[in-house]
Amino acid sequence: MPNIFVWCARLSWVLLPLAAGDALADALADWSHAPAVVATVLLWCAWAAGLVALLAPRPWGLTLLRVVAPTAIALTVIAIPSTTALSAALAITSTVVAAAFALSAPVAQAAGNALAYGDETRFPLRIPAPLLLGPVPVAVLLVAAGIATGPLLIADDHIVVGGIALVVGFAVAAFLARSVHALSRRWLVLVPAGVVAVDPLILLEPALMLREDVVQVAPTEPGPRLADALDLRLGSTTRSVTILLREPASFGRRRGRTGGVLVGTDVILVAPVLRDALLVAARERRIAT
Repeated sequence: MPNIFVWCARLSWVLLPLAAGDALADALADWSHAPAVVATVLLWCAWAAGLVALLAPRPWGLTLLRVVAPTAIALTVIAIPSTTALSAALAITSTVVAAAFALSAPVAQAAGNALAYGDETRFPLRIPAPLLLGPVPVAVLLVAAGIATGPLLIADDHIVVGGIALVVGFAVAAFLARSVHALSRRWLVLVPAGVVAVDPLILLEPALMLREDVVQVAPTEPGPRLADALDLRLGSTTRSVTILLREPASFGRRRGRTGGVLVGTDVILVAPVLRDALLVAARERRIAT
């Protein structure tokens, strides 16, 4: 049975047009006809894309939700001066609730496991707090602005500027969306053969750690062994997990955009969003925790 959080995310997203529609319509009331129509179409397309991403979870859908959900909150905040207090409160509350469910760990896990192969379970890795406090929100804002700015300018008869904004904006949005999507493809995967670390931001390729080579998968505790660990947490140390191996293994660590280097270690650090569920699943696969 799908997780109740996924169904709550779907329901809250379905209700968004009813809860936030009046506030956004009031915000567009003073716009010229053509830009208002384009803005309305963009809003409906974003909502529909988010609904598809929730009804059929996929990694690309998780990336889309990570752009659309925060943008919805930002737009309702911008609409506050143009609408009534009741409409503003309802819009902000509904978008915050919908975003909280859409960006929850169960939805992220459902998106990852939708493409799981055979008897494997994927556990998404946490987005590091340093990225959440700066680069990710900025990237999300630029993706949304890059997609919307060109069409709105063209609709407002700024053809030349709008055309330039369309080309540049879409290029910037595509580049940044690719970076954001890399965060949606970071998993620790339990497979019949053992454990696989998938992290395109740090690793050159997925790294398989055979079950017989895994001594333990356990909550991280301070100690001298962490100094030589392969750290896949990117600064997210909350509720992290340590994977101990019987002997050092080689991992291809990314250097820059195209380079790489082999790193030998018997300690790997990860920060899954559902640590307790990971440990339970590991025990069920006869991996010591």
